[in-house]
Amino acid sequence: MSLLRGSVVSLGELVRRDPVLAAAVVLAALSCAVVPPDAGYLDYIDLRTIGMLFSLMVIMAGLTRLGVFTAVCRYLLAVARSPRRLSLVLSLLAFFSSMLITNDVALVTFVPLALLALRPLGSERLTCFTVVMMTVAANLGSMFTPVGNPQNLYLYSASHLSLSGFLLLMLPYTVAALVLIVLSVLFFARVPVDSPGAEGPGADAAGIPWARIVPWAVAFVFALLSVARILPFQVVVVVTVAIGLVADRGAIAHIDYALLATFVAFFVFVGNMGRVEAVDALIAQMVEGHELAVSVAASQVLSNVPAAILLSGFTSNWSALIVGVNLGGLGTLIASMASLISYKQVALALPRAKGRYLALFTAWNLVFLVALLAVCLVAG
Repeated sequence: MSLLRGSVVSLGELVRRDPVLAAAVVLAALSCAVVPPDAGYLDYIDLRTIGMLFSLMVIMAGLTRLGVFTAVCRYLLAVARSPRRLSLVLSLLAFFSSMLITNDVALVTFVPLALLALRPLGSERLTCFTVVMMTVAANLGSMFTPVGNPQNLYLYSASHLSLSGFLLLMLPYTVAALVLIVLSVLFFARVPVDSPGAEGPGADAAGIPWARIVPWAVAFVFALLSVARILPFQVVVVVTVAIGLVADRGAIAHIDYALLATFVAFFVFVGNMGRVEAVDALIAQMVEGHELAVSVAASQVLSNVPAAILLSGFTSNWSALIVGVNLGGLGTLIASMASLISYKQVALALPRAKGRYLALFTAWNLVFLVALLAVCLVAG
């Protein structure tokens, strides 16, 4: 009986920690009851997406563990000389870095340093506002490139768009997002009266073992070549694993395997639903001609990664789907799971500010979502 209780508690803890994975596994299991496993299952899983996502996560983990991104952030913070400029630097850092290191890595790395740099100002409002802007910036900067976030990596692979085609598709929204972020910070990052000047943590690059960065940098170049479809993804996986085993096994051990499992589970669910004619026809009818609206709405309750995988099985309008799930990362706290990273950091550092942060987060996300949907209407 005690063993059973322990198992139930462990299962409950897993559900609490990663409800999206739990939901994906339940849906996959239910779909397997409808469509019993057979040889067709082998076609469900996009191995290129899984392989590239695994490789990029390991590479980013390796560079993070070497302190590369922390050193970059410390240097930029040392350059900022006023609270408003500090807020702008932090937001732009999240925006541009997320294009290559992904939105979640950008927030995991830079939000804690932002909280440290903003603490001397003693302004709860400015701190919450800045972290909100960083979160919005990371979610919107990451939409520009195929490697910026998991849903882009998958949709880029599934849609067979060229790299230039993907970048051109997302360019108007990225530029509009950048302009909105800069204007928002300049006009609304109100500085407390008589606040001291910004004194971010000093730059400290001396402690970085630069020679150990080279293998990870090579692996990242290989990954970019694979994204451009110059190298097979299998080469990137082999090179990344080899570097990890030799240089830092912890980089392989400390990646988000739950995200990979979530992808696999949703691939199974979507694949099975596509083989049930009635369900396939019903969902396709709901999605057809409304890809943008449906993907934005679905992202609000599922988050944009599962929404992208789910809806991709029922439409061929890849452009609308890519734009929809990326803009859909704005809105609720779970619209982009990366947003939870910032919320958890604020909740730990400023527990009394959780309500204020959530209110600011929701308000600004809705402002950006409405503005970028208007850009979408204009862009056609």
